[in-house]
Amino acid sequence: MRERRSRGPVGAVCASVLFAVALLLTGCQQLSGGPESGSGDESGGAESSRLDSRPAPTQPAGYGSVFLSIDECSSFGTTSFTEVPCTGERAAARVVARYDGKVSKGPACPATTDFVLHISEQRPSSDEDGDGAVPQGYACMRNLQPPHPGDPGGGGGPRTIVGDCVYSTGQGEVRETACDGKGQKKPEYKVTKAVVKRANCPSSTALYVQLGGEVPVGCAKPV
Repeated sequence: MRERRSRGPVGAVCASVLFAVALLLTGCQQLSGGPESGSGDESGGAESSRLDSRPAPTQPAGYGSVFLSIDECSSFGTTSFTEVPCTGERAAARVVARYDGKVSKGPACPATTDFVLHISEQRPSSDEDGDGAVPQGYACMRNLQPPHPGDPGGGGGPRTIVGDCVYSTGQGEVRETACDGKGQKKPEYKVTKAVVKRANCPSSTALYVQLGGEVPVGCAKPV
């Protein structure tokens, strides 16, 4: 078996996958050693950031003591996001988790997060408007209204979870796509179970996907 990597939609950071059968999938990441090379790696974690991450907000709106804290809302924009009242007509997504620091070094977002909003550090020389300093961090966002790409089978979100589908992209990599077949690419495999070790996957498993967390291995079957 070989270890391969999977990618989320629209350029998401890749999560590792492992083939259970001799299937020729292509992808965009280098292959690493599988069981036959003695690597023994069964619990690798998925990367916590994907290409569905959004631009950093440029101006804090100041609705809370912490910019975009948990349960606060943001507007949608093409180049920037602002904090807005959740009851307002501009509210588009709610913060379900908020962490300081870089995504690559921090906790993973909740499983059904729709997208990750990166927040740049801001330390104004004066604080006349009450915004205050904003440390570097990231907010895990959930759309207030459907669609929810982070839901199982939705074809998006910053994490691969049980119920998600993937397709081959080339050179040892697969990427998420909608399970209903309405995405740009048709699904080829579906993650049906999460387990601690590959040995716990059903015998029908064709692909092992590294999910991270306490049950890091996803068992995927052809669809």
